[in-house]
Amino acid sequence: MAEGGDSEMFLGQYQHSIDAKGRLIVPAKFREGLGERFVVTKGLDNCLFAYPQEEWKIFEEKLKQLPLTNPGARKFVRFFFAGAVECELDNQGRIMVPTHLREYAGLKKDIVSIGVNNRIEIWNKDNWNEYSDEEDYISNELAFEMENLGI
Repeated sequence: MAEGGDSEMFLGQYQHSIDAKGRLIVPAKFREGLGERFVVTKGLDNCLFAYPQEEWKIFEEKLKQLPLTNPGARKFVRFFFAGAVECELDNQGRIMVPTHLREYAGLKKDIVSIGVNNRIEIWNKDNWNEYSDEEDYISNELAFEMENLGI
């Protein structure tokens, strides 16, 4: 972790693979920020989210504050907690991704891990390419509108 108790900011994009046993190499740039033990859970957009323990605790507290009487809030809490697992790096910097998480995110061989501020997202490479192509299109539309508005 960064000195002074500040959380690590995760940046960048890394391509790697997952083996037949479900072992995934965590990019070296992400290992220190994640720490020895961290939480991996289902993420949005059919990827996985990996949180350092401190960030998971913050997220967990926010989820605990959601009203139990709200059906949408209950679904949201179940979605993140039911899929969550605590992971630990092995000597080679790998984690074992459980079958239910591999199936959810479609992780078969080629993987992209991206840093997204306080968490890491783990994507099937094809899904990431498709998603980022859509984002490029949206970005181009926004750039055109910004130009029209003089921004």
